[in-house]
Amino acid sequence: MKFIVSSSLLLKQLQAISGVLSTNNTLPILDNFLFELSDSEIRISASDLETTMTSRINVDMAEGEGSVAIPARILLDTLKTFADIPVTLDINEDNYGVTLTAGEGKYRLAGQNGDEYPQVPPLEDAATVSIESDILYQAITKTIFAASTDDLRPVMAGIFCEFTDEGTIFVATDAHKLVRYSRSDVKADESTSMILPKKPLNQMRQILLQDEEPVRIEYNNTNARFTFRNIIMTCRLIEGKYPNYSAVIPSSNPNKMTVDRQPFLNAIRRVSIFSNQTTYQVKFKIAGTELILSAEDLDYSNEAQERLTCHYEGDDLEIGFNSKFFAEMLNNLSTDQVLLEMSEPNRAGLISPVDSENKDEEILMLVMPVMLGS
Repeated sequence: MKFIVSSSLLLKQLQAISGVLSTNNTLPILDNFLFELSDSEIRISASDLETTMTSRINVDMAEGEGSVAIPARILLDTLKTFADIPVTLDINEDNYGVTLTAGEGKYRLAGQNGDEYPQVPPLEDAATVSIESDILYQAITKTIFAASTDDLRPVMAGIFCEFTDEGTIFVATDAHKLVRYSRSDVKADESTSMILPKKPLNQMRQILLQDEEPVRIEYNNTNARFTFRNIIMTCRLIEGKYPNYSAVIPSSNPNKMTVDRQPFLNAIRRVSIFSNQTTYQVKFKIAGTELILSAEDLDYSNEAQERLTCHYEGDDLEIGFNSKFFAEMLNNLSTDQVLLEMSEPNRAGLISPVDSENKDEEILMLVMPVMLGS
């Protein structure tokens, strides 16, 4: 089994799928890429058992066919040192030794039997939906930062995705903040929902930046498969029931503040430097057309205050928020102005963009308050 391929093309495909690899695999063979040669096409796979990514590329020359597992780290590090030159990989079918030839160099490394590599489970009784790559990229980017990092609550450590005949909703929350991203232009024939894990979505997001082709999503009760250009990603869904996120979104918010997003974000970042580095609390004092942001750290006698102009409708209000969460949300919006809706100092605040250019898109962000000291 032997093939010749461009070093830069091979490196690009390996880097596209290498994010799936784990550093603490229970199966040693998962430290390898799986190469499967058939005709003039090579299929390269990376897996951590939960998620598998496969890339297909055409090679310049091929002899024989078969499969071999090649150590991932040493192969990646070697290819990074080459200019764009042809490389030849020659696999000994008796001991799975790999000889890599490039220019005047020859390199040998020990491969393993590709038949021992875990196979991707078949996707039975799968439903299908197609979504534009830029829409999926936006959906992941706008929500994934709000997903939980708590392993004790696995259902909240992913993105909840709900397809209906009226549209699609993506939700992420960690109980302190919540983001709901809705699209009215992505619809499915049958209503269904799933919880997608963060790791494969982060990996998918990097690839979606490279093109504008639609992504085909196939899914059943246990797995989902994303097909995009020459990449196929299959991941295991997170099992369990997602929390009733609608119940925590306050319906009555009489206090509404509209403010320029970028000056607001910059001010929060500056003031938060002087906040308590445990709570990151910044106090919002809103009255008339004035917003005063303030923070203090009594342990170090640090204090900051900044005044902004805003448009406000409602009663005078003082409320505290975690500035890190708040800044994250503002940073993931792109409109010139944002709307902050509030009711009481102990109730969640709602952030949404003002005058979004895309009428098919709706973004709602929720952040829980930090109780102010007396």
